Amino acid sequence: MAISALDHPLLAGLLGDPDIAAWFTPEAEIAAMLGFESALARAEAACGVIPEPAAAEIVGLISGFSPDMPALAEASARDGLIVPALVSQLRAAISEANRTHLHFGSTSQDVIDTALVLRLAPCLDILEDRLGDILAALETFSEAHGTQPLMGRTRMQRAIAIRYADRLDNWITPLREVLDDLATVRASAIRLQCGGAAGTLDRLGDAGPRVAAALGQELGLPVPARHWQTNRRGLIALTHWCAAMTAALGKIGQDVTLMTQNEIGELRVTSGGGSSAMPHKVNPINAEALVTLNRFVAVQSGGMQLAAVHEQERSGTSWTLEWMLLPQIVAATGVASLRAKALLGSITMP
Repeated sequence: MAISALDHPLLAGLLGDPDIAAWFTPEAEIAAMLGFESALARAEAACGVIPEPAAAEIVGLISGFSPDMPALAEASARDGLIVPALVSQLRAAISEANRTHLHFGSTSQDVIDTALVLRLAPCLDILEDRLGDILAALETFSEAHGTQPLMGRTRMQRAIAIRYADRLDNWITPLREVLDDLATVRASAIRLQCGGAAGTLDRLGDAGPRVAAALGQELGLPVPARHWQTNRRGLIALTHWCAAMTAALGKIGQDVTLMTQNEIGELRVTSGGGSSAMPHKVNPINAEALVTLNRFVAVQSGGMQLAAVHEQERSGTSWTLEWMLLPQIVAATGVASLRAKALLGSITMP
């Protein structure tokens, strides 16, 4: 067993999402950080904070820069993060006259948080597209079979007669609501981080707000009225959204596992898992995975609540915990969307 089943070289067939995982590689993170530094130089030059030639040299350097990754790994043990060492490597490669203009007025948290949201944004786009596909599949199934009778069950006991459409509506409605909530989540979570050393942009003086606005425009990110170095509400909102999405998909998985039981037979799964001892079995693997992934995200979401409390102007403790939890939450949500699409492509009427 690997440390994480989500990127296990074998279990990734079930629990992996290469499209989401690509945004959480070291290479993707470094690229986003370098993109921040390049955009910062352009923004500061446009606002007259650093000379135009300095910005041009910084941008040119970054465009072809390859960091010493082992050295960054060593530095993380010393500094608790990689940005100081990354900036040092960049400064060593730039002319002495322009070294002080690189990363001017910024801080490690500006770089790391902004690099994070630059990678979260395409992840949300992926999840939005998949939600649309899942809803379309559910609605198609309901249109085809919704009028057929089904036994309604409460507390897993027979209740009253309903239709397939009634149960499917209980699957569809929460997912529609999750999709509707996404715009609000984006607005809350996908924002520029620009606060400087202690959130006051002190080194930029009166130019601070102008630099932040220009930087946001360079990166295509909204600029909040105030930095969010210790205000993690946006990331908590994203976490809650992931939990709501996986809960809605977990509900589908749980119902399908019950509906496909031999003794009930309300649905069939045309492609499922085999057994090493019982060749007659077709196990509802995708449905089971949805339940598991919901429980996993629910557990990790609790940790994000703990990571939301930052002491004073910055927390190393809470911030590091966030790094450990948030990528797994987003990745697991992506996996759930893939498993749901696979499941809905394989269910038929008995």
